Amino acid sequence: MPELPEVETVRRGLQPVMEGAKILNAEARRPDLRFPFQPDFVARLKGQVVTGLGRRAKYLMADLASGDVLLMHLGMSGSFRVIKPDNDVQPGAFHHPKAKDSAHDHVLFRMSSGADIVFNDPRRFGYMKVIARNALEEEPLLRGLGPEPLGNEFDAAMLARSCEGKTTSLKAALLDQRVVAGLGNIYVCEALHRSHLSPRRIAATLSTKKGEPTDHAKRLVGAIHTVLNDAIRAGGSSLRDHRQTSGELGYFQHSFKVYDREGETCTTPRCGGTIKRFTQNGRSTFWCPKCQK
Repeated sequence: MPELPEVETVRRGLQPVMEGAKILNAEARRPDLRFPFQPDFVARLKGQVVTGLGRRAKYLMADLASGDVLLMHLGMSGSFRVIKPDNDVQPGAFHHPKAKDSAHDHVLFRMSSGADIVFNDPRRFGYMKVIARNALEEEPLLRGLGPEPLGNEFDAAMLARSCEGKTTSLKAALLDQRVVAGLGNIYVCEALHRSHLSPRRIAATLSTKKGEPTDHAKRLVGAIHTVLNDAIRAGGSSLRDHRQTSGELGYFQHSFKVYDREGETCTTPRCGGTIKRFTQNGRSTFWCPKCQK
C-alpha cells in the first residue's frame, strides 16, 4: 500500500491540473470501489472548482468551492492517470508497471484545465467520498488520526508523550495511526535503522519517568523527518502498485538501508552487520541486530 511519500508525490502531480480548475464532468463507472459511492457522489462534484488539493496521512483531500471535500484513498492498487490532448501521464509510479486495462478505469474527472483525470484500481481497495468540510472532524475515516510526521507539531516531546507507558514494541507504536499519521512499514523500518533503534524496543523507552523525551526520541524524530523528505524528493518508492502521475518511477527504493535487503551487509559505517528479517505484528520487519539497539 502506498505510504505518505508516495501519496504526497501523487498530490504534487495532480495539483497543477486540479487546483483552481472546475470539474466539468465526473463519472463513477461502477457502483462501488472498496465502499459504495454515495448516491449523490457525482452531483456534488460536477461544476465545482477545486480550491485546494491537500493530504492528510495517506488521504488526498480536494477542497471544493461548495464547502465539500473530496476524500480519496489509493488503496492497494489505485493510481491516477492525467490525460491531456498532447500528453498522458501518471502521478506516482512505483516499481511494477500499472494496469492500463481501461476496464479498471473506475472514476473520471474532466477538468476545465483541459485534463481528464482517471482513477484506475484493479483490486478496488481504493475509495472516494464527498464530505462537508465542517463534518471532517467527525468523519470515521479521519477521526483519531495522530499528528502529521512532517507537521510543525510533531516533535520529540509529542512522540514521547504518545509513547509514555506503552509496552508495545516501538515499531508497532509507530505504525499506530493514532500515534503518528501516515507512516507505514517501509519508512518505519528505514527510520528505525537510521536512528539505530531496535524495532523490538519497548515504545515507553522514548519517554523519561518525568514524561520528557529521551535522546532516543530525538534521534527517531530526526530520522523520520529525514527519511520522509528524502523519499518525497525521490518521487517515493517504486514497489508493486504505485506510479507517479508523470509516468516516471519513484527511485527511493535504491536508497533503502534495510527494507527488502535481507542477508545483505549493513551500510552503517564500521558496523559490518547483516540485515535480518522477521515477522512482527503480521508484517515483515527488516533491521540490523548489530547496530540497532
